[in-house]
Amino acid sequence: MAKRSGGRERPAVTDVGPRYKTIALNRRARFNYTLSETFEAGVVLGGTEIKSVREGRVNIAEAYARIRGGELWLMNAHIAEFKGASHYSEHDMLRSRKLLIHKKELHRLEIELGRERSTLVPLRLYLKDHLAKVEIAVAKGRRQYDRRHAIKDRETKRDMQRAMRQRVH
Repeated sequence: MAKRSGGRERPAVTDVGPRYKTIALNRRARFNYTLSETFEAGVVLGGTEIKSVREGRVNIAEAYARIRGGELWLMNAHIAEFKGASHYSEHDMLRSRKLLIHKKELHRLEIELGRERSTLVPLRLYLKDHLAKVEIAVAKGRRQYDRRHAIKDRETKRDMQRAMRQRVH
């Protein structure tokens, strides 16, 4: 919750609820991929990584998830070093991080990934009751013409809403 002057509290724009705080969004994922099913997974962090996450020093734009050895891993997610940490607690900023997910969901993910051109894309990283969570989605890559079509649809929808607003007033 963000404090305002006057003592009133209001939720931040990126919060989903009072217990959630969104840290990083992958906005390009919805444009570059067609998303089918989403899952919530816990992120195993080490050392001072959680402090960097709380500061919002995370980038998941180039990240993806992969199943290796019967476990789910978050690859290529950038978590910066914590500034207040000693030089002994260095961590690899792009290391693979294990994701915690139920076995039934993992089995369902394996079946979904068996389909043609499917991948796992992180949509957002957030804190839920002081735990780092990531929302991942089963995604299919869009072709260039699909992206152009999505832009055209969005602009058409926006024009229709604009016309309806003008007609009402």
